[in-house]
This record gives sequence, C-alpha cells and structure tokens, in this order.
Amino acid sequence: MHYPTDINLLWDAIRKTIEIAADLSQTHGLTDWRQSKFNLRQLKKLYRQAGKLKHSTSQDEAKREDKQAAMRAAHRVYLEQAQVYLERARQTRERLKHFGLKHFVMAEIFLGELDEFMRHAERQIDQIDRRVLQGRRIPHEEKVFSLFQPHTEWISKGKAGVPVELGLRACIVEDQHRFILHHQVMEKTTDDVIAVSIVEQTKQRFGSVGSVSMDKGFHSLDNQDKLKEIVGLVVLPKKGRLSAVDREREADEEFVRLRRQHSAVESAINALEQHGLDVCPDHGIVGFKRYVALAVVARNVQRLGAVLHQREVDRIRGPYQCAA
Repeated sequence: MHYPTDINLLWDAIRKTIEIAADLSQTHGLTDWRQSKFNLRQLKKLYRQAGKLKHSTSQDEAKREDKQAAMRAAHRVYLEQAQVYLERARQTRERLKHFGLKHFVMAEIFLGELDEFMRHAERQIDQIDRRVLQGRRIPHEEKVFSLFQPHTEWISKGKAGVPVELGLRACIVEDQHRFILHHQVMEKTTDDVIAVSIVEQTKQRFGSVGSVSMDKGFHSLDNQDKLKEIVGLVVLPKKGRLSAVDREREADEEFVRLRRQHSAVESAINALEQHGLDVCPDHGIVGFKRYVALAVVARNVQRLGAVLHQREVDRIRGPYQCAA
C-alpha cells in the first residue's frame, strides 16, 4: 500500500475506471476505449507534473505566489483531464445498458467495480478542487486512505520514528500466563471507547477476572468507575496531572506490581507483528478480521507449545539433589 495523497488516489481511481471500462468495451464490441493505454500515459504525465510541484519556502512573496499559481494550474489541468475520462466512462456505462451483457455474472461484478471506482474518482476530484483551487481544508472524516482497502485508517502513534501508520488498531487481552483471551479490531474507535466492553466480554467468556491492567489511552473517569464494578482491582493510570487521591491510588503496592507486569503484553504484540500481523495480505474488512483472528490463534498455539516444551525440559532434568 503506497502513501496516500489526494492526487495519487485520483490516479488510482481513474486508472481502474479506464481499465475496467476498456475491458468491458472490448468484450462487448465497443470502440470507446481503443486508446486506453495512451489515455493512461497522458493522464500519468499530468499526475507527475502536479506531484512534482511543491510549496515554495522562499522569503519573496512574489515567488511564493508564482509557485502557488503554477501548482494550481497543474492541478487544474490534471483535474480537467480526469473529469474528461470520468465522463467518457459514464457514457460507456450507459451504452452497456443497451447490450445483452456476455458472461452476465462476471459483467455485473465488473460493472459494480466500475461504479465504485467512479465514485472514488468523483470524491477525489471534489477534494482536490476544494484543497488546491479553493484553498479549503478537507475534514479528516471525509478522507479515504486506500481505494482498494477503504477501511484503512490513519493512525497517529505519537512515537519517535513512527509518527503515523496506515491500517486498523487491534486490542488484545492477555492473561497472566501470556495467553490471549480476547481481541477486537477497532473500526473508527479509540481505546477509551472499548475499555469497558472488552473487559465485560472477557469476563463473560472466562468467569473470574480478579484484576485488569490497561494503558493510559484507555483512561477516563467513567471507565474507572465502570471497571471497578466489573473487576476487583483496576490498574488504569490517569492521563495528565495527578490529584492527591490519584497519587495515593497509583502508589499502592499492588497497583505498582501489576503495572510493572503490564509490559509483558508488549511481547504478545511484538510476537503478532513478527509472525505476520504487521501486514495483512487478505482483502476487505472481513478478510482483515479473519487474518487477525487466525494470528491470535497461532500465537496461543505457539505459547501452548512453549509451556509444554518447558514442562518436558523440567521433567527430564528432574529435581536437583545434593549429596553431603
């Protein structure tokens, strides 16, 4: 998956629109897209020209304005050409309605894909026009970061070296024996929203849950109160400045002990990433969730094997004996 920008997302949308429209036209004897490869080359030249132009850092206001004008001109030409191809694709789509579609099921699938990429193209044209030509900001919730995996989210990690990632968050619940008890793929949600529900679901599955330890990202006053009703001890550090009551609570011996043990969950996260969960090869949100679930099962099998192996090693070694 490449780093998303509005102009390369538009290129992807128009490219797929032309390719699908050309395949359908050829199958049904239409001549609309005989020069489809040439059309793609022409559009890609305009895309590269628009992508090469950057904002000027000159102290001269006239130079900055000239560079802005050049950027707007290049983007305008790119949008106009994309709009031409999009309109031609709409006309092809209308003409196909009057043909008896060959291989009806496959043709319907391709038409659905064509409609989807045309919608993506319309959105990207609108957003580029608003951002570059009108100078407006695009709200984050309107942005799409992958045309082929629309569920992809922009994740701000706030860590040095890895400020952002593209994908979906996954929350895991691990017990004291380092087995993963529960997990949840987080679609358009944050840690503090799922804190209570994921603990409730874990307790419903496994019965006794004596304590729970979470990161600061899960904290809220409401979560503190609700989690205390579910489990006996809640190890949930507070964000920001601590009151006297919070300092006393977080200085408790049991709180400190469990908080130190919490870092063990990082080994599970690292194991999932190292064994394939850093990149999901499956397509669609259903495939993503399936792949995460299989990774969790694989991690638990790996952990079970490590426990059984250690038991066998201990059995073979036997108890140590000393002779005086």
